[in-house]
Amino acid sequence: MTASLKSHSQGATLVLTISNPEHRNALGPELYAAGIEALSVAEGNPDVRSVIITGEGSHFCAGGNLQRLLANRQKSPEVQAQSIDGLHGWIEAIRACPKPVIAAVEGSCAGAGFSLALACDFIVAADNAVFVMAYSGVGLSPDGGGSWSLARMLPRATAMQLLMGGERVGAPRLQQLGVVNTVVEPGAALGQALALAERLNARAPNALSSVKELVNDAPQAALHTQLNAERDHFVRNLHHANAGEGISAFLEKRSAQYR
Repeated sequence: MTASLKSHSQGATLVLTISNPEHRNALGPELYAAGIEALSVAEGNPDVRSVIITGEGSHFCAGGNLQRLLANRQKSPEVQAQSIDGLHGWIEAIRACPKPVIAAVEGSCAGAGFSLALACDFIVAADNAVFVMAYSGVGLSPDGGGSWSLARMLPRATAMQLLMGGERVGAPRLQQLGVVNTVVEPGAALGQALALAERLNARAPNALSSVKELVNDAPQAALHTQLNAERDHFVRNLHHANAGEGISAFLEKRSAQYR
């Protein structure tokens, strides 16, 4: 049974479900192009305001399929390089998507699955979800941007603990560290992610897109460059119809209706 990426819409939210429950939703090359395509469609569809990535059944994603990786050792290194490039294309698409992307995590979130969750803008996780950068335990190093994300989110010592030590860490601890946004009862991650998406969907999509772009660019930008970018986004958003609606709604004490 090969992995697939299922999709359905719930209101203005596109829900993408990694489906490979027999192997705890382990990833494979067939998923990556599907993920990139789904985000491209979402970006071009004004009816989609947000995206959720989740896993089928009781787990989010166990990372790479070790049987496939073992088989790839007998092939040209280019085979695995191409597979990782596919994963990285999906990671970059999540980061570049102008709409909020939320990970809804239950159960195992391991290896590239952990990297995938880290690429999202928000992580909602069940309190019994377990996150682990499992690579070093099988003689491998990270992919999917896991080292990039954790090095920026955490102190160096903590990042090393997760990446070198392969420490298993629960959702409550990651919430304390500022990696996970919300911790919920088991089985409630998708429902809470949908509730978060609904709140975000009620906000001006152009403003949220600006926030994501500014936050993505900030770590590499000099202060003067970032200030100029904030100015340009602010002016552009002020002259967007949504600012007129938002300001008027606030002054008139009513709910804004953004488009």
